[in-house]
Amino acid sequence: MADLTWHDALDPEQAEEITRLLAEAEEVDGVAPVGEAVHLRLRPGASGSAHLLARADGVLAGYAHLDLLGDSDGNLVAELAVRPGSRRAGVGSELAGALLGAAADRGKPVRFWAHGDREGASGLAARLGARRVRELWVMRRELAGLPEVPPLPEGVALRSFEPGRDEDAVVRVNARAFSWHPEQGAMTADDVRLKEAEDWFDADGFLLAVDGADRLLGFHWTKRHDESMGEVYVVGVDPDAQGGGLGKALTLAGLVHLKSTGLRDVHLYVESDNSPAVRVYTRLGFSRWKADVQYAL
Repeated sequence: MADLTWHDALDPEQAEEITRLLAEAEEVDGVAPVGEAVHLRLRPGASGSAHLLARADGVLAGYAHLDLLGDSDGNLVAELAVRPGSRRAGVGSELAGALLGAAADRGKPVRFWAHGDREGASGLAARLGARRVRELWVMRRELAGLPEVPPLPEGVALRSFEPGRDEDAVVRVNARAFSWHPEQGAMTADDVRLKEAEDWFDADGFLLAVDGADRLLGFHWTKRHDESMGEVYVVGVDPDAQGGGLGKALTLAGLVHLKSTGLRDVHLYVESDNSPAVRVYTRLGFSRWKADVQYAL
């Protein structure tokens, strides 16, 4: 059995250990075992997390993250990873059992993310009696051969995001655009500022659609992952501005920006049951690449 320890905060050595474990798992599996939000919570001063470390034979064999802030539906959210060299020894089951216990102690339900929908995760879910409740598709296309950007609605202009000025407006529109979404709709101004400090942040790639009074109507936040891959990070349009083609124009304008930086491919995330969005992205040349699955008990 592994030695399990909970931590409200991590020291730099622990954070580095976890980062190495996550990198090893990603290299072997071809998919990151945890989402971006977990990586941000490994940083000094981050709060709202419970970190679970599993050690075996003096080695960090596994790591689990429990998001105590949870989603907008009141669920705690868990993600876990096992070091490739420590797999098939019950570490994943031990981590999952401890996560379930921690959620029960808090009197809250918990949801588990399985990134990449890998066989090991689905097997663990089956042993726990968990059911699939969400599937998040990753859709992808090449940036060559993009359709033309359609004209913006009358009176609307595009400009770049300005740090220190636009955070609150983006949060307002985001909350209205994603009121139905458990995670995205909960984005705060502090979340935006935290990502502004990331190496990948590029204000020129954060496109805002504004009216004549500079009131924000929608935005397309793009992200550069490496020398070849970009991401449609978030596209949000205020419900009052929907239906006039602004979302499509913003999406294509962001793709054109990513292509102009020399990238070859782009991907995005979309709920598999969001049929209207899937149809829009399919018409824009995207196709399903892989998927992340969320489980509940």
